[in-house]
Amino acid sequence: MLGSLRLSLVHYHQAPISHRSFISVFRHTRSFTASAHVSNDIDEPPKAKPKATTPLRRSASASLPIRETRTPTRGDIQTVFTLTTAERYLLSRFRLHPNLPPRAQTLNESLWIPKWGKPGKEGEVFIFSNGSFVCWGLKEEDARLFAAEVIDLVPGVKVAPLADAETEELEFVVDPIENTRLQGDLIILGQTVPPSSTRTSFKNLSPMVLPEETLLARYAYSQALSRSTALSALEVSLDEYLTSMAQLPHSLMKTGKPGMGRVQLIKKLGELMKFRQGLNLNRENFSDVPDFYWAEPELERHFNSMTDALDVKERTASVNDKITYAAEAQSVLRQLLTESSTHSMELVIIALIAVEVVIAIIRDGPELWEMLVGDEDEKHQKDNLAHN
Repeated sequence: MLGSLRLSLVHYHQAPISHRSFISVFRHTRSFTASAHVSNDIDEPPKAKPKATTPLRRSASASLPIRETRTPTRGDIQTVFTLTTAERYLLSRFRLHPNLPPRAQTLNESLWIPKWGKPGKEGEVFIFSNGSFVCWGLKEEDARLFAAEVIDLVPGVKVAPLADAETEELEFVVDPIENTRLQGDLIILGQTVPPSSTRTSFKNLSPMVLPEETLLARYAYSQALSRSTALSALEVSLDEYLTSMAQLPHSLMKTGKPGMGRVQLIKKLGELMKFRQGLNLNRENFSDVPDFYWAEPELERHFNSMTDALDVKERTASVNDKITYAAEAQSVLRQLLTESSTHSMELVIIALIAVEVVIAIIRDGPELWEMLVGDEDEKHQKDNLAHN
């Protein structure tokens, strides 16, 4: 089985195949490797698959040496599941939660819950203000249960909830003799460099499920994952927006009109401005490295490794390019709006002039007629007198 698996992955590197084909090979790989660490109970339901695929899966083969090798110090492979359910979370609202987990506390820019879940199957959760939360050691059904029992019970915590949540699923393993790193699509939690700044050292931490020494590494990976899924939500919304504008060129070509009303055009302009603001101007944007990592090169390395593996910078540039194209289309709409307004104003002015002329004729017409007729009669009289 492993031989055929390696053959499939070697074939991927040697011959170009479609992204979907490799994803199917990768999912098969993950199903097999996961089965090496769980019981062989045939009645166990299949593992839930992530809703979305990401560029990180292209490097899945790099994690095979770790997955295939068991050592006495290496734990079971577990799940890191990320879920984005809104454009933003108001983290300050969580204090209104009727039954917030008692160990929850603020950890830098997140709300950290060190233990959550059923006894014996607990994991930890990082909640970020970009509308995402990251679950370590919890599966998809647990993450969705957390959303229902914790996130959804906080009044007003969601800003612009998503119709369909964006997800990302990776895996991690704890091995104290390995260095903490991202290898392929597998996060390895092991030895870490102590924080170089006292500001990043946390005291009086609550008991947690995973090793305390890798807490900040998990936070760095979680923040990068949360950004990726938040960006996925923005990509989906932008694609829907571009689809809604796809008929504009055809309508202009065939009828010379945009095919939508003035109010609808203005709404589209506002929607595009909102996309660009969310991508580049918000405090939690997708381009800048958070200030927290400036004094911590090791944590910045963890953050950047996950960000680079997920192609966040490239995807951000691609979204900006799409927004630029949409902005060019919107400039055409603005010109159409201006020309339409100018044309309408001209028609109104012409109509006002016409009404003024009609009113003047009605008001001063008899007097003008009398003046014209009176002048003609006076002229005839003078002519008759001259002949006589």
